[in-house]
Amino acid sequence: MEFWETEYYGNTVLEYAICLGIILGSVIAAKILYWLSSNVIKKLTKKTKTKLDDIIVDKIEEPVMFGLVLAASWYALLNLNYPITTVVGIHHETGDWVKWKEISPAEMADYAKHSYSWVRNFIRNLFNFLIVINVTWLIARLLDALIEEYIVPITEKSKSDLDDQLLPIVRKGLKIIIWTLGIVVGLNNAGYNVGAVIAGLGIGGLAFALAAQDTVKNFFGGIMIFADKPFQVGERIQIGGIDGTVKEIGIRSTRIETLAGRIVTVPNSKFSDDAVENVDLEPTRKVVLNLGLIYDTTAEQMEQAMQILREIHTEHKNNDFVTEDMHMGFNSFGDFSLGIIVIYYIKKGADILETQTKMNLTILKRFNEAGLEMAFPTQTIYHQQMK
Repeated sequence: MEFWETEYYGNTVLEYAICLGIILGSVIAAKILYWLSSNVIKKLTKKTKTKLDDIIVDKIEEPVMFGLVLAASWYALLNLNYPITTVVGIHHETGDWVKWKEISPAEMADYAKHSYSWVRNFIRNLFNFLIVINVTWLIARLLDALIEEYIVPITEKSKSDLDDQLLPIVRKGLKIIIWTLGIVVGLNNAGYNVGAVIAGLGIGGLAFALAAQDTVKNFFGGIMIFADKPFQVGERIQIGGIDGTVKEIGIRSTRIETLAGRIVTVPNSKFSDDAVENVDLEPTRKVVLNLGLIYDTTAEQMEQAMQILREIHTEHKNNDFVTEDMHMGFNSFGDFSLGIIVIYYIKKGADILETQTKMNLTILKRFNEAGLEMAFPTQTIYHQQMK
């Protein structure tokens, strides 16, 4: 019995043993409760039609176990006696708050109403903070699970890519907000001056925002792409000399595969500053063809050439390669040729290069058959006899 009554730092060995036993007992109780949750409660919730109870049980079991251990440990530690080595009190003459260290028992009695043990105070503040953090952990787990179970399937079924891109950002943003609020409340419960901390964060946040303004600009550029939808993944666009197919649209940048097969990463802010040409949204492809015949060509032959071009256009129009619109004219007397301009439109979905090849080959064959000679750069030099 003397061993158990032996006192160390204001507590007997028995009191220390009781404290340790409460903590170990809470850990064992938490393990038993966790086993019951995994083997009994979860089996019962699986039999219900809704998944909500499964989600709640799965996400709260770990925070509840941790909360049980926290509560028991707090109770056990606060039941111990801690030596009061620091006293805060009001001076009997000046009325000011003062602090003494290693004061005598007589002085301790004089300021008992204002005295405290820094160890007890530290334990109280620590557990106040940990309990708030545990509740924050519980809320964050529950919210994330509900989003995964109910919101994600809705976004996957929708045709729009906007919700698929924004949902991860919203999830991360909600987690940051929840944890930030939890930490602030926890620090406030622990006795810290949260106002001063927030003010410091505001000044630091301003400096950070100035340093990260390009990142913010790219972020809002990504929001603009999602909202206005000037292009989507899989479409061909042209911007700032870059011509290619959009492979991925992110919050900070967009990846484009050029016609050469290379991947170019473009900051989203560029789409706010430069004009974007969406090639895939064009209804037709406009083709401007300039033909030149030699100066020996007669007026009748020029009319024949234009009639041949009309016939060729009609043939390809009937084959569903080009549209009905066509503009043509004898437009120039060039340096070495008589110019004919032909404007026609290739239908959306048709092979552009293949259609141009067929049109050009047909023109070349018909002109050769009709004896219409194409011009090439030539010069005629006249010599005059000097008298």
